[in-house]
Amino acid sequence: MSQFENLKLDSQLCFALYTATNSITRLYRSLLDEYELTYPQYLVLLVLWEKDGIAIKDVMKRLKLDSGTLSPIIKRLQSAGLVHKERTDQDERIVRLYLTEKSKNLEPFIAEVQNKVACHTELSSEEFFELLDRLNKVATSLNQKNDKQSAAS
Repeated sequence: MSQFENLKLDSQLCFALYTATNSITRLYRSLLDEYELTYPQYLVLLVLWEKDGIAIKDVMKRLKLDSGTLSPIIKRLQSAGLVHKERTDQDERIVRLYLTEKSKNLEPFIAEVQNKVACHTELSSEEFFELLDRLNKVATSLNQKNDKQSAAS
């Protein structure tokens, strides 16, 4: 038995985040299944609904994914007729990702999925946005520290 209170499982922020993430992702998966979307595909569409025609490298940065992870997601979205890629005239190295009419028409239905997930959290609107803000601050802080450590290595 550990003598350290901070080593109890219920004292671990990482475990609380891990279990909450798993629970919310499972809920998304079950709700997105009706639209034949995976959770990672949903995330890519979220980025595009914010800014259609974004460069793929910027999607990678926004989602913090490498090309080996993102490429198959994009291929499946293309096969489903939800996105298409185009090279820019100014610089052929830049490939932009665009929504199709099908994915634009899907947006209001997926907005309802997100509302259902938010309702399942049983948080008030104020609590929901407060938690979101705090988690974004934690992520930003940890990412900055990791970036500094990586640069120092």
